[in-house]
Amino acid sequence: MKLVQASCVGFVDETFSKAPVPGGGGVAALAGALGTALGGMVCNLTTGKKKYAQYEEDIQRIMNEAEALKNRLLELIDEDAQNFFPLSKAYGLPKNTEEEKKIKEETLQKCLKVAIQGPVDIMKVCHDAIKLQEELVDKGSMLAISDVGCGVLLLKGAMQSGWLNVVVNLNSITDEKYVADLRAELVPLMDEGCRICDEVYEKVLAKLG
Repeated sequence: MKLVQASCVGFVDETFSKAPVPGGGGVAALAGALGTALGGMVCNLTTGKKKYAQYEEDIQRIMNEAEALKNRLLELIDEDAQNFFPLSKAYGLPKNTEEEKKIKEETLQKCLKVAIQGPVDIMKVCHDAIKLQEELVDKGSMLAISDVGCGVLLLKGAMQSGWLNVVVNLNSITDEKYVADLRAELVPLMDEGCRICDEVYEKVLAKLG
């Protein structure tokens, strides 16, 4: 059974166990999906309301984009687990001879680049979802404004968790250009995402009085 199809209790208990997955990546993807889903809920509670008629077109767009991002994050729960599996096997390869050491290191380097892709994608999708929440905090129904705040907190945590899972793999990758390029791409993304989350959270607090 896919992890994404587990019950809430099943997923949490599997995370609690000594099983290698779901780990930080899968949990980050789920947290991001939940944060994005809260944005979708706010859209559903806003659409069709006369008070917010001027934003109706935007709300519909945000809702559609949020649904796509939510679905992608759910997919990434199992993608991350599948991508990690080859790496977990590679760590168990023998290294008794120089030839074995060479094969193990080459295999590890290939598998690390596979394992890192899930967290990278989680970060990017969460960043896109955060941008939607940034818009929603000014256009969504005040009756659900606290849910925008809850959503960005989950997305910020998911994005930062994704980054930790990126870094733990980057630290073992010997391809210096690959490491530098990925850091150059993701660090500004995370900095912007965290800044937006903090701003949205403060806006929500201010609106709640």
